[in-house]
Amino acid sequence: MTMLERLGLAAFHRMDPERAHNLSLAALKTGLVPLPGRLSSPCLETDLAGLALPNPVGLAAGYDKNAVALEPLSRAGFGFIEVGAATPLSQPGNPRPRLFRLTEDRAAINRFGFNNDGMVAIGARLAVRPAGAVIGLNLGANKTSEDRAADYAAVLAHCGAHVDFATVNVSSPNTEKLRDLQGKAALSALLAGVMAARAGLDRPIPVFLKIAPDLSEAEQADVAEVALDSGISGLIATNTTLARTGLHSPHQMETGGLSGAPLFDRSTRVLARLSRLTEGRLPIIGVGGVGSAEQAYAKIRAGASAVQLYTALVYGGLSLVREIVEGLDALLERDGFANVAQAVGTGRDEWT
Repeated sequence: MTMLERLGLAAFHRMDPERAHNLSLAALKTGLVPLPGRLSSPCLETDLAGLALPNPVGLAAGYDKNAVALEPLSRAGFGFIEVGAATPLSQPGNPRPRLFRLTEDRAAINRFGFNNDGMVAIGARLAVRPAGAVIGLNLGANKTSEDRAADYAAVLAHCGAHVDFATVNVSSPNTEKLRDLQGKAALSALLAGVMAARAGLDRPIPVFLKIAPDLSEAEQADVAEVALDSGISGLIATNTTLARTGLHSPHQMETGGLSGAPLFDRSTRVLARLSRLTEGRLPIIGVGGVGSAEQAYAKIRAGASAVQLYTALVYGGLSLVREIVEGLDALLERDGFANVAQAVGTGRDEWT
């Protein structure tokens, strides 16, 4: 981390977290933030559900909710970028304050509630996206919708032509009863609608399902069965958690989803179990608590074909992307893997 980045992070951490979040996006858009550009090597290049990635380290949804910083993010070293969540209609989300830093825990709690500009505005920005980047969209549902399942299909139908993949997000804890859509029957119906919308695209794209880390083993088995039967392209494990264990921050009991370092073990266990349940037939993106090359490698060895970051960037800055990508390359070489795909699942038994 450079001195300039260290000073910038220190300044951001003295601000309200949501204001700092918005200012970090504004800073990126100025073009003054040094960015590494494409980071890759023969060892890191990989295929994710048909997507050719320069490296397997992506940006998770939630940072650039409204697709306003696509160009600089495409030069930040990520192998792929996920924006959103987008809903059919714009909505303000939950009242502020709704984002909390748990500095002592290197974590965050948010209860944003799918605040976004809506699919029309976001789709227009995605239509002029930078060339060469792999960009996906997280699909959400409006809080007041009478048919939330239909919302996911509507966003995909409207924006699908402008993205490389889409994620069905039924695991956010911040929209009341949204997680009920992870039940077997409801999830089957929802995914059928999404896949019908996908079939209507001129260029069918991979569709991923993002699940919560708080599902029971029986619920995880149901999700795996539905995922395999639905024809989706892969899974993302996991979203934020409602659990509060071993935290030290005074903000620890705020309502919302917990992300960051405390989520690592829980999310990695879910990832490994899903890898076993699906028998490697679906690629899985591992997300939750990744803050180092070693943790990215652990997710991959647990069964992830790729990983995503978000909360760790609050504490490590964008230079963390390069550190993780280059560190992962070194770890793969150390262990004799010619390509990251060879390492996927090799340590799954350590987590199940």
